[in-house]
Amino acid sequence: MPCKILYAESSGIRPPTLNIFPSQPMHVEPSPTRASAGSLVNSSKSGSSKRPSEVPSMDLTNPRNDVASSGNDPAKVIKREGIRKVTTSSSEHEGPKTPDPKTLRRLAQNREAARKSRLRKKAYVQQLESSRIKLTQLEQELQRARAQGVFLGGGALLGDQGLPVEAAVFDMEYARWLEEHHRLMCELQAAVQEHLPENELRLFVENCLAHYDEMIGLKSMVVKTDVFHLVSGMWKTPAERCFMWMGGFKPSELIKMLLNQIEPLTEQQIMGICGLQQSTQEAEEALSQGLDALHQSLSDTIASDALIYPSNMANYMGQMAIAMNKLSTLEGFVRQADNLRHQTLHRLYQVLTTRQAARCFLAIAEYFHRLRALSSLWVSRPRQD
Repeated sequence: MPCKILYAESSGIRPPTLNIFPSQPMHVEPSPTRASAGSLVNSSKSGSSKRPSEVPSMDLTNPRNDVASSGNDPAKVIKREGIRKVTTSSSEHEGPKTPDPKTLRRLAQNREAARKSRLRKKAYVQQLESSRIKLTQLEQELQRARAQGVFLGGGALLGDQGLPVEAAVFDMEYARWLEEHHRLMCELQAAVQEHLPENELRLFVENCLAHYDEMIGLKSMVVKTDVFHLVSGMWKTPAERCFMWMGGFKPSELIKMLLNQIEPLTEQQIMGICGLQQSTQEAEEALSQGLDALHQSLSDTIASDALIYPSNMANYMGQMAIAMNKLSTLEGFVRQADNLRHQTLHRLYQVLTTRQAARCFLAIAEYFHRLRALSSLWVSRPRQD
């Protein structure tokens, strides 16, 4: 140790001291003007080895030495800082190793919900596959029936007097829709009875709402080709046809039926539903008045000439052309009525809570199910001679 001190004094190098008050700012690099510093830099570049006695001791308390040492390999310094920060943050956010009973119960509920969701998905895929096979079989039967000139759909119809292909496909799609609707209602009923959380129950309710939207899409396709098929309601049961309005249910009557099924309601919900019912009734009255005016206009057009035989063929063809143009507006009335039904269901979903909306869709499904059951009972009733 004395040898090192003597060598430092003899070589002109000042021993390292505690630099408490530096003459320059700490962020300024020292200028390499000394010969010793230059010799150190040159020797480091040449790669020659030094004796231990030639290397000056490091001043650990001098922040300049930290800057100089960090300048040699910044990547390592950044890596060390990152490791230090990650270690510190992980130690700060480290929670208890043993979960509390509430967390364990929640995890078990999530696992059970995921298991049931997988089972429902599997059943849904199987149902879709069976529906696809059944639809393929029905299409093949339809093609064979059309080739033979006979088609059964809503009643026995023969040859060219049968239903158009689009209307027949609609009847088959409606039958498939009813089966799928029944399955969705069963799942929704089970979800309500299991008291699932709001976010899980919302998925079932939205699936039902999307299923009603699918029905609106099916009707929009057939209304282009055979609007009378929708208006006549031959795709419905006889009891349902008694309550039909422009190819479907009357929204205001549906709201009136639901008011007693989704209680209790808040004051704000009651005001929203009453406002919806009033606006729906006004729209229904406007459409009904338009349809009545169309009926009167058609009647006047057809009877504008003398209804005697034989009639003037030129006048007859002119009357039929005018009546055809007026009759094309019937398609617009049916579309507006379907849009009103679509808006009513979506507005109800917005006003009600998730559980109230679930009970609402279950009540609608049960209502139409009872109408179909009433038709079956009426057909199979005992008749007296």
